Amino acid sequence: MTLEWTGYVAAALTTIAFVPQAIKTLRSRDTRSISLGMYLAFTVGVAFWLAYGIFLQSWSMIVANIITLALSGTILAMKLRYG
Repeated sequence: MTLEWTGYVAAALTTIAFVPQAIKTLRSRDTRSISLGMYLAFTVGVAFWLAYGIFLQSWSMIVANIITLALSGTILAMKLRYG
């Protein structure tokens, strides 16, 4: 038995934890209380985690970071557009 299941659990929990904020922001389009610097750093960090997951061929990291990158990238774009 490998510990790869822990990666899948961690990936699922951290991705799921991000979803409510993403939904709230997408519905309200209110990004005033979101820090641009934080979302910029977070989105770039997720992109690097995705690249690292691809390098390791870790599907748990790849799938979770693709989803999180799509959500955070969308919110970052909304922040840049709506302020």
